[in-house]
Amino acid sequence: MNILIVESVEALARLWRGHLERQGAVVTCVETSDAAIEKITEQCYDVIVLDLVLQQGSALAVADFAEYRKPGTNVIFVTDTTFFSDGSLFAITPNARALVRTNAPPEDLAAMVEHYARAS
Repeated sequence: MNILIVESVEALARLWRGHLERQGAVVTCVETSDAAIEKITEQCYDVIVLDLVLQQGSALAVADFAEYRKPGTNVIFVTDTTFFSDGSLFAITPNARALVRTNAPPEDLAAMVEHYARAS
């Protein structure tokens, strides 16, 4: 599994990374949309774990670029807001597979990532 985590909060990215690496994943972490786009240009990822509200840049731009550049890349969005809780995210982002609360148990997120990585 080759996973990209795009998360502005370094401690949260480290927590998720640890759970994914214990499952055998190769994980790259970045904090901004520009860094994520650069990584997507350089290599393919089975799953992108993407914070919906980045401190720098646009998560939707990252998801859109991933779909354009690497069609079929699975994106799991994480958020601590209720924005898009109506499901509209799935209508505007065709590669969105899940919308997970930021405070969800990291093992649950890791299980979802593993599921979608196998599907890719």
